[in-house]
Amino acid sequence: MILLHWIDNFLASIGRSTMALFASIGRVVMFGALAISHLIRPPFYGREFAAQVLQIGFYSLPVVGLTALFTGGALALQIYSGGARFSAEAVVPSVVAIAMVRELGPVLGGLMVAGRVSSSIAAELGTMRVTEQIDALTTLSTNPMKYLVVPRILAATLTMPILAFIGDIIGIMGGFLVGTNRLNFNSATYINNTVDFLEFGDVFSGLVKAAAFGFIVALLGCYHGYHSGRGAQGVGRATTNAVVSASVLILAANYILTEVFFTS
Repeated sequence: MILLHWIDNFLASIGRSTMALFASIGRVVMFGALAISHLIRPPFYGREFAAQVLQIGFYSLPVVGLTALFTGGALALQIYSGGARFSAEAVVPSVVAIAMVRELGPVLGGLMVAGRVSSSIAAELGTMRVTEQIDALTTLSTNPMKYLVVPRILAATLTMPILAFIGDIIGIMGGFLVGTNRLNFNSATYINNTVDFLEFGDVFSGLVKAAAFGFIVALLGCYHGYHSGRGAQGVGRATTNAVVSASVLILAANYILTEVFFTS
């Protein structure tokens, strides 16, 4: 009897957790659909959008650039070390370029932006919720979704591909610097191998991934901040949840988009 009671409680806890997960997913989907519906309806807050482009895009350049630079250099060393076992050191330029453009550029850039931007958005909107500034916007006949959420989602979706493209270039340059200065590659040969093996589909898929990741980062930051609990503890929890959920969803979306683009 005790064993049956324990099994019943265990299964019930799993059921509650599963239902809570699907309920959370449903709320995020509804929030995202509402935000998208406001993208095409006036009014449009151009000044707020420009401020978010600067905050999300321009100010994220240093962290994305440094991440890409060291990733490209480390990737060149790793591929050279592994390729040396099969006398395939010559593949370093092409593999570094393809890996950066397809995967590492958008994914690492998305994760770094999630850590920086998603937390910032959640903390900002959460503080506005706690201090009742969002309620004040409604009182002033200003739609909080239009004024707070839409500019952030649009700015992140549009600027993330630019960040990823710049990160790709810097990452390939990091591999080039390591390849020519540390691994004794000829600079002209390295550049030729990089250009010859890159295809338009590689670059396009990475930019599409980056746009999707930017949407995810801003959406989850806005969602958790907009629905933040009261007090400092609620804002802190919203910030943590925004970063964790955005990071996990970026990795999940990366797998799905990779299946779409590269599985025949």
